[in-house]
Amino acid sequence: MEEVQNTENTLNSVTFNQDATCISAATTTGIIILTASPYNELFRRQFSGGISAAHMLFRCQLLAIFGGHFPANKLMIFDDNKSSCIGELTFRSPVISARLRRDRIIVVLAKKILVYNFIDLKLVHLIETVENPKGLCEVSCASTSFVLICPGLHVGQVRVENYGSSRRTKFISAHGSKINCLGLTTDGRFLATASTKGTLIRVFNALDGTLLQEVRRGTDKAEIQSIAFSFDARWLAASSDRGTIHVFSLKLDSGSIANNGLQSLPQQPSSPRSPMSSISFMKGVLPKYFSSEWSLAQFHLTEGIRYIVAFGRQESTVVIVGMDGSYYRCKFDPVSGGEMTQLEFHNFLKPQEPSRDEELTSES
Repeated sequence: MEEVQNTENTLNSVTFNQDATCISAATTTGIIILTASPYNELFRRQFSGGISAAHMLFRCQLLAIFGGHFPANKLMIFDDNKSSCIGELTFRSPVISARLRRDRIIVVLAKKILVYNFIDLKLVHLIETVENPKGLCEVSCASTSFVLICPGLHVGQVRVENYGSSRRTKFISAHGSKINCLGLTTDGRFLATASTKGTLIRVFNALDGTLLQEVRRGTDKAEIQSIAFSFDARWLAASSDRGTIHVFSLKLDSGSIANNGLQSLPQQPSSPRSPMSSISFMKGVLPKYFSSEWSLAQFHLTEGIRYIVAFGRQESTVVIVGMDGSYYRCKFDPVSGGEMTQLEFHNFLKPQEPSRDEELTSES
């Protein structure tokens, strides 16, 4: 399979891998794989007809790809070392999204989510959901826990599947309107939700469904496009169609889940004062938006372009990727907040010579 020479592509989708160290871009001519932080292009692969979406398994050579070059109802497991597909799953309806773990493949259809063993492609669980056109589903990537979250059976409801020694299912009534975006910590302990209103993001204990915190993006309706937790669950980032990236300070009580047999989060320095703290004594008297917790830091981009966000490996940094091919790495002040500082910008639709120091591993 030859590498792409003509890079005048249009993006179909862009995703981070499980630990946000790599980016997979599916285009009208193939796929582009990048390292997220530091930025570097790893490789490009060409598929006639392009690819609708590509999901990378950590930093190894395996990707789940579908659409474009392949039938819409098939999920293909592509091994870049062999330049070929080593497995496929076929369905009666189009594949909308997918998620990967080292031990599982999760496939999202319009009203179903199917969980397969990675090693033998055996179906192990089928989940019914409400109509899910966005393919909403998040899974923990820690080897010690497997938590899956997705829309439930009713509007505004989130379903939590905890695959421990015995599978447990929890339904959370998160919003009064449809779920529009989901986020999950890498260990599956905390989840975040946003509805189609896009004004509030709610953070829950994934084990028992307790509402732990509520933060406010704004007062006007917007589409929240992505939600990401920092690796220590101290920060939450979100992007919206208003072109603004928000970073919120989280005050999660690790003891609230320690009693349920999960390891507590490490002690962190005191969080900065919430932007609503000066009027918190008026909570319950003023309108709700006055007592909400607003974002600590922001970064402003072009309105109307879809962006996804993740936290960088360097402290207090975020990585932002846009459907226009833009890549930004920014730094926020964890105490003073305010407008973030741009550290780096690239357009990954333009070719770059891969660094010899950056290689994919051959192990998952």
